[in-house]
Amino acid sequence: MIRTLALALGALACVSMVILGILIMWPVPAPDPERSFDFTRVEMPPEARPDTTFEARDGAALPLRVYAAGGADTAVIVLHGSAGYGDYLHPLAAHLSDNDMAHVYVPDLRGHGDDPSRRGDIAYFDQLADDVADLVARVRADVPGARVVLAGHSAGGGLALRVAGGEYAEQVDALLLIAPYLGHDAPTAIGDAGGWAHPRLPRMVALQVLNNFGIRLLNGLEVISFNLPEAYRTGRETLGYSWRMVHGFAPRDYVSDLQGVNVPLLVAVGERDEAFIAERFAPVIGEYAPHGDVVVLPAIAHMDVVADRLALDLFAQWVVGLDDERSR
Repeated sequence: MIRTLALALGALACVSMVILGILIMWPVPAPDPERSFDFTRVEMPPEARPDTTFEARDGAALPLRVYAAGGADTAVIVLHGSAGYGDYLHPLAAHLSDNDMAHVYVPDLRGHGDDPSRRGDIAYFDQLADDVADLVARVRADVPGARVVLAGHSAGGGLALRVAGGEYAEQVDALLLIAPYLGHDAPTAIGDAGGWAHPRLPRMVALQVLNNFGIRLLNGLEVISFNLPEAYRTGRETLGYSWRMVHGFAPRDYVSDLQGVNVPLLVAVGERDEAFIAERFAPVIGEYAPHGDVVVLPAIAHMDVVADRLALDLFAQWVVGLDDERSR
Protein backbone atom coordinates (compact mmCIF):
# COMPACT_ATOMS: atom_id res chain seq x y z
CA MET A 1 0.00 0.00 0.00
CA ILE A 2 2.76 2.43 0.97
CA ARG A 3 4.75 1.50 -2.13
CA THR A 4 1.68 2.08 -4.32
CA LEU A 5 1.07 5.47 -2.73
CA ALA A 6 4.71 6.44 -3.19
CA LEU A 7 4.57 5.44 -6.86
CA ALA A 8 1.37 7.44 -7.35
CA LEU A 9 2.85 10.52 -5.70
CA GLY A 10 6.00 10.14 -7.79
CA ALA A 11 3.97 9.89 -10.97
CA LEU A 12 1.93 12.95 -9.97
CA ALA A 13 5.12 14.90 -9.30
CA CYS A 14 6.51 13.93 -12.70
CA VAL A 15 3.31 14.92 -14.49
CA SER A 16 3.25 18.21 -12.58
CA MET A 17 6.84 18.99 -13.58
CA VAL A 18 6.06 18.20 -17.21
CA ILE A 19 3.07 20.52 -17.13
CA LEU A 20 5.11 23.28 -15.49
CA GLY A 21 7.83 22.79 -18.10
CA ILE A 22 5.29 23.13 -20.90
CA LEU A 23 3.92 26.31 -19.34
CA ILE A 24 7.40 27.77 -18.95
CA MET A 25 8.25 27.10 -22.63
CA TRP A 26 4.84 28.13 -24.01
CA PRO A 27 5.40 30.40 -27.03
CA VAL A 28 4.18 34.00 -27.10
CA PRO A 29 2.54 35.50 -30.21
CA ALA A 30 4.38 38.41 -31.80
CA PRO A 31 3.00 41.81 -30.75
CA ASP A 32 1.01 43.93 -33.18
CA PRO A 33 3.35 46.76 -34.31
CA GLU A 34 0.33 48.99 -34.86
CA ARG A 35 -0.72 48.83 -31.21
CA SER A 36 1.53 50.72 -28.81
CA PHE A 37 1.96 54.19 -27.32
CA ASP A 38 2.31 57.36 -29.36
CA PHE A 39 5.95 58.42 -29.00
CA THR A 40 5.86 61.33 -31.45
CA ARG A 41 6.09 63.99 -28.72
CA VAL A 42 8.84 62.31 -26.71
CA GLU A 43 11.87 64.58 -26.37
CA MET A 44 15.34 63.15 -25.61
CA PRO A 45 17.98 65.82 -26.35
CA PRO A 46 21.71 65.06 -25.84
CA GLU A 47 21.75 66.96 -22.54
CA ALA A 48 19.25 64.46 -21.15
CA ARG A 49 21.90 61.72 -20.88
CA PRO A 50 23.11 60.73 -17.38
CA ASP A 51 25.84 63.04 -16.08
CA THR A 52 26.80 61.23 -12.87
CA THR A 53 26.01 58.15 -10.76
CA PHE A 54 24.80 57.33 -7.27
CA GLU A 55 25.97 54.45 -5.14
CA ALA A 56 23.51 51.76 -4.11
CA ARG A 57 23.94 49.72 -0.93
CA ASP A 58 25.51 46.83 -2.84
CA GLY A 59 28.18 49.16 -4.23
CA ALA A 60 26.65 49.45 -7.70
CA ALA A 61 27.07 52.83 -9.42
CA LEU A 62 23.68 53.59 -11.00
CA PRO A 63 23.28 56.26 -13.73
CA LEU A 64 21.84 59.59 -12.60
CA ARG A 65 20.94 63.01 -13.99
CA VAL A 66 21.09 65.98 -11.63
CA TYR A 67 19.27 69.21 -12.50
CA ALA A 68 20.31 71.85 -9.97
CA ALA A 69 18.09 74.82 -9.05
CA GLY A 70 19.34 77.93 -7.33
CA GLY A 71 17.79 78.64 -3.95
CA ALA A 72 15.22 75.83 -4.05
CA ASP A 73 14.58 73.89 -0.87
CA THR A 74 12.61 71.14 -2.62
CA ALA A 75 14.14 68.15 -4.41
CA VAL A 76 12.18 65.96 -6.82
CA ILE A 77 13.20 62.41 -7.76
CA VAL A 78 11.51 61.24 -10.97
CA LEU A 79 11.37 57.53 -11.89
CA HIS A 80 10.97 56.41 -15.51
CA GLY A 81 8.52 53.84 -16.81
CA SER A 82 8.87 50.29 -18.13
CA ALA A 83 11.41 49.54 -20.85
CA GLY A 84 12.73 53.09 -20.73
CA TYR A 85 15.43 55.25 -19.21
CA GLY A 86 15.43 58.74 -17.80
CA ASP A 87 16.14 60.79 -20.94
CA TYR A 88 12.47 61.23 -21.86
CA LEU A 89 11.77 62.91 -18.51
CA HIS A 90 14.02 65.83 -19.48
CA PRO A 91 11.15 68.29 -20.24
CA LEU A 92 9.70 67.81 -16.75
CA ALA A 93 13.08 67.95 -14.99
CA ALA A 94 14.23 71.01 -16.93
CA HIS A 95 10.94 72.82 -16.36
CA LEU A 96 11.23 72.49 -12.59
CA SER A 97 14.95 73.21 -12.34
CA ASP A 98 15.26 76.00 -14.91
CA ASN A 99 12.60 77.95 -13.07
CA ASP A 100 14.35 77.32 -9.72
CA MET A 101 11.34 75.45 -8.36
CA ALA A 102 13.21 72.29 -7.40
CA HIS A 103 16.42 70.34 -7.75
CA VAL A 104 15.56 67.30 -9.86
CA TYR A 105 17.19 63.84 -9.84
CA VAL A 106 16.40 61.37 -12.63
CA PRO A 107 18.00 57.90 -12.35
CA ASP A 108 18.20 55.04 -14.79
CA LEU A 109 16.77 52.30 -12.64
CA ARG A 110 18.82 49.14 -12.09
CA GLY A 111 18.59 46.82 -15.07
CA HIS A 112 17.95 49.71 -17.48
CA GLY A 113 19.83 52.29 -19.53
CA ASP A 114 23.16 52.22 -21.35
CA ASP A 115 24.99 49.17 -20.02
CA PRO A 116 23.34 47.50 -17.03
CA SER A 117 25.01 44.42 -15.58
CA ARG A 118 21.71 42.46 -15.77
CA ARG A 119 19.37 44.08 -18.26
CA GLY A 120 15.75 43.58 -17.32
CA ASP A 121 16.57 41.75 -14.11
CA ILE A 122 17.31 42.44 -10.44
CA ALA A 123 18.70 40.27 -7.64
CA TYR A 124 15.59 40.25 -5.41
CA PHE A 125 12.07 41.64 -5.40
CA ASP A 126 12.73 44.74 -3.27
CA GLN A 127 16.04 45.77 -4.86
CA LEU A 128 14.57 48.67 -6.88
CA ALA A 129 12.85 50.05 -3.78
CA ASP A 130 16.13 49.77 -1.87
CA ASP A 131 17.90 51.62 -4.69
CA VAL A 132 15.35 54.45 -4.55
CA ALA A 133 15.81 54.70 -0.79
CA ASP A 134 19.58 54.96 -1.34
CA LEU A 135 18.98 57.75 -3.85
CA VAL A 136 16.77 59.58 -1.35
CA ALA A 137 19.67 59.43 1.12
CA ARG A 138 22.00 60.86 -1.54
CA VAL A 139 19.54 63.70 -2.25
CA ARG A 140 19.21 64.55 1.44
CA ALA A 141 23.00 64.72 1.68
CA ASP A 142 23.15 66.99 -1.39
CA VAL A 143 20.36 69.31 -0.26
CA PRO A 144 20.21 69.25 3.56
CA GLY A 145 16.78 70.06 4.93
CA ALA A 146 15.06 69.79 1.55
CA ARG A 147 11.53 68.52 1.11
CA VAL A 148 11.92 65.34 -0.97
CA VAL A 149 9.20 64.68 -3.52
CA LEU A 150 9.13 61.21 -5.06
CA ALA A 151 7.58 61.16 -8.54
CA GLY A 152 7.14 58.40 -11.09
CA HIS A 153 5.65 57.97 -14.54
CA SER A 154 3.77 54.82 -15.56
CA ALA A 155 5.54 51.79 -14.01
CA GLY A 156 7.82 54.31 -12.30
CA GLY A 157 4.68 55.59 -10.58
CA GLY A 158 4.00 52.08 -9.36
CA LEU A 159 7.52 51.86 -7.95
CA ALA A 160 7.17 55.30 -6.33
CA LEU A 161 3.95 54.11 -4.68
CA ARG A 162 5.71 50.94 -3.49
CA VAL A 163 8.38 53.07 -1.82
CA ALA A 164 6.11 55.76 -0.35
CA GLY A 165 3.51 53.27 0.88
CA GLY A 166 5.90 50.73 2.33
CA GLU A 167 8.84 50.49 4.68
CA TYR A 168 10.46 53.67 3.34
CA ALA A 169 7.35 55.82 3.75
CA GLU A 170 9.00 58.12 6.30
CA GLN A 171 11.76 59.02 3.83
CA VAL A 172 9.34 60.67 1.39
CA ASP A 173 7.74 64.10 2.00
CA ALA A 174 5.33 64.15 -0.96
CA LEU A 175 4.30 61.81 -3.76
CA LEU A 176 3.57 62.63 -7.42
CA LEU A 177 2.14 59.77 -9.49
CA ILE A 178 1.99 60.47 -13.24
CA ALA A 179 -0.24 58.03 -15.18
CA PRO A 180 0.83 55.41 -12.63
CA TYR A 181 0.69 51.64 -12.99
CA LEU A 182 -1.20 50.52 -9.88
CA GLY A 183 -1.11 46.83 -10.71
CA HIS A 184 -2.67 44.37 -13.12
CA ASP A 185 -5.59 43.87 -10.74
CA ALA A 186 -6.36 47.58 -10.26
CA PRO A 187 -9.58 48.98 -11.76
CA THR A 188 -7.44 51.44 -13.72
CA ALA A 189 -5.61 48.71 -15.68
CA ILE A 190 -6.15 47.67 -19.28
CA GLY A 191 -5.20 44.04 -19.98
CA ASP A 192 -2.25 44.59 -22.31
CA ALA A 193 -1.74 48.29 -21.51
CA GLY A 194 -3.02 49.32 -24.90
CA GLY A 195 -0.76 46.92 -26.78
CA TRP A 196 2.38 47.96 -24.88
CA ALA A 197 2.86 45.02 -22.50
CA HIS A 198 2.87 41.35 -23.51
CA PRO A 199 3.00 39.04 -20.50
CA ARG A 200 3.87 35.37 -20.86
CA LEU A 201 0.94 34.25 -18.72
CA PRO A 202 1.61 30.47 -18.84
CA ARG A 203 5.20 31.06 -17.69
CA MET A 204 3.97 33.41 -14.94
CA VAL A 205 1.56 30.75 -13.69
CA ALA A 206 4.34 28.16 -13.60
CA LEU A 207 6.74 30.47 -11.76
CA GLN A 208 4.08 31.42 -9.24
CA VAL A 209 3.50 27.74 -8.49
CA LEU A 210 7.23 27.15 -8.10
CA ASN A 211 7.63 30.19 -5.85
CA ASN A 212 4.75 28.97 -3.70
CA PHE A 213 6.89 25.89 -3.04
CA GLY A 214 9.97 28.01 -2.34
CA ILE A 215 11.62 27.24 -5.69
CA ARG A 216 13.13 30.52 -6.98
CA LEU A 217 15.88 29.32 -9.31
CA LEU A 218 13.94 30.36 -12.42
CA ASN A 219 12.94 33.85 -11.26
CA GLY A 220 15.39 35.39 -13.71
CA LEU A 221 13.39 34.13 -16.69
CA GLU A 222 11.74 36.79 -18.85
CA VAL A 223 7.98 36.94 -18.28
CA ILE A 224 6.94 40.12 -20.09
CA SER A 225 8.02 42.00 -23.22
CA PHE A 226 7.30 45.52 -24.38
CA ASN A 227 6.11 46.65 -27.78
CA LEU A 228 8.39 49.61 -28.45
CA PRO A 229 8.09 50.62 -32.12
CA GLU A 230 11.27 50.03 -34.12
CA ALA A 231 11.50 53.70 -35.06
CA TYR A 232 12.04 54.66 -31.40
CA ARG A 233 14.60 52.01 -30.46
CA THR A 234 18.11 53.24 -29.63
CA GLY A 235 19.72 50.14 -28.15
CA ARG A 236 19.36 51.57 -24.65
CA GLU A 237 15.82 50.29 -24.10
CA THR A 238 14.96 47.21 -22.02
CA LEU A 239 12.43 45.19 -23.97
CA GLY A 240 11.83 42.37 -21.48
CA TYR A 241 11.56 41.87 -17.72
CA SER A 242 12.25 38.91 -15.49
CA TRP A 243 9.84 37.59 -12.88
CA ARG A 244 11.88 39.45 -10.25
CA MET A 245 11.77 42.72 -12.14
CA VAL A 246 8.02 42.50 -12.74
CA HIS A 247 7.44 42.06 -9.02
CA GLY A 248 9.90 44.75 -7.98
CA PHE A 249 8.79 47.40 -10.47
CA ALA A 250 5.22 47.65 -9.17
CA PRO A 251 3.26 48.21 -5.97
CA ARG A 252 3.20 45.22 -3.64
CA ASP A 253 -0.55 45.73 -3.40
CA TYR A 254 -2.12 48.98 -4.58
CA VAL A 255 -4.72 49.02 -1.80
CA SER A 256 -2.32 48.62 1.12
CA ASP A 257 0.33 50.81 -0.50
CA LEU A 258 -2.15 53.65 -1.09
CA GLN A 259 -3.40 53.28 2.47
CA GLY A 260 0.22 53.59 3.62
CA VAL A 261 0.72 56.97 1.95
CA ASN A 262 0.44 59.72 4.58
CA VAL A 263 2.08 62.60 2.69
CA PRO A 264 0.68 65.07 0.13
CA LEU A 265 -0.31 63.14 -2.99
CA LEU A 266 -1.11 64.20 -6.55
CA VAL A 267 -2.16 61.73 -9.23
CA ALA A 268 -2.27 63.05 -12.80
CA VAL A 269 -3.29 61.16 -15.92
CA GLY A 270 -4.11 62.15 -19.47
CA GLU A 271 -7.67 61.86 -20.70
CA ARG A 272 -6.42 59.95 -23.77
CA ASP A 273 -4.08 57.60 -21.89
CA GLU A 274 -3.69 54.37 -23.88
CA ALA A 275 -2.47 52.22 -20.97
CA PHE A 276 -4.92 53.05 -18.20
CA ILE A 277 -8.56 54.04 -17.74
CA ALA A 278 -8.27 57.69 -16.73
CA GLU A 279 -11.70 58.14 -15.15
CA ARG A 280 -11.15 55.26 -12.71
CA PHE A 281 -8.25 56.86 -10.86
CA ALA A 282 -10.42 59.27 -8.86
CA PRO A 283 -12.62 56.53 -7.31
CA VAL A 284 -9.57 54.40 -6.42
CA ILE A 285 -7.63 57.26 -4.84
CA GLY A 286 -10.77 58.56 -3.15
CA GLU A 287 -11.35 55.19 -1.48
CA TYR A 288 -7.82 54.29 -0.39
CA ALA A 289 -5.97 57.63 -0.17
CA PRO A 290 -8.75 60.21 0.28
CA HIS A 291 -6.31 63.03 1.09
CA GLY A 292 -4.87 62.75 -2.44
CA ASP A 293 -5.81 64.89 -5.42
CA VAL A 294 -6.54 63.47 -8.88
CA VAL A 295 -6.35 65.50 -12.08
CA VAL A 296 -7.38 64.21 -15.52
CA LEU A 297 -5.65 66.32 -18.17
CA PRO A 298 -7.76 66.85 -21.31
CA ALA A 299 -6.60 65.51 -24.67
CA ILE A 300 -3.29 64.17 -23.31
CA ALA A 301 -1.97 60.64 -23.97
CA HIS A 302 0.30 58.36 -21.94
CA MET A 303 3.68 59.64 -23.13
CA ASP A 304 2.52 63.25 -23.60
CA VAL A 305 1.87 63.69 -19.90
CA VAL A 306 5.55 64.26 -19.09
CA ALA A 307 6.08 66.77 -21.92
CA ASP A 308 2.82 68.68 -22.45
CA ARG A 309 2.92 72.26 -21.15
CA LEU A 310 -0.45 71.93 -19.39
CA ALA A 311 0.87 68.93 -17.44
CA LEU A 312 4.22 70.56 -16.68
CA ASP A 313 2.51 73.68 -15.34
CA LEU A 314 0.28 71.53 -13.13
CA PHE A 315 3.27 69.69 -11.65
CA ALA A 316 5.16 72.95 -11.13
CA GLN A 317 2.23 74.61 -9.36
CA TRP A 318 1.82 71.61 -7.10
CA VAL A 319 5.53 71.51 -6.22
CA VAL A 320 5.57 75.26 -5.53
CA GLY A 321 2.45 74.85 -3.42
CA LEU A 322 4.26 72.29 -1.28
CA ASP A 323 7.08 74.78 -0.76
CA ASP A 324 4.66 77.59 0.10
CA GLU A 325 2.86 75.33 2.58
CA ARG A 326 6.13 74.49 4.27
CA SER A 327 7.09 78.16 4.68
CA ARG A 328 3.86 79.09 6.46
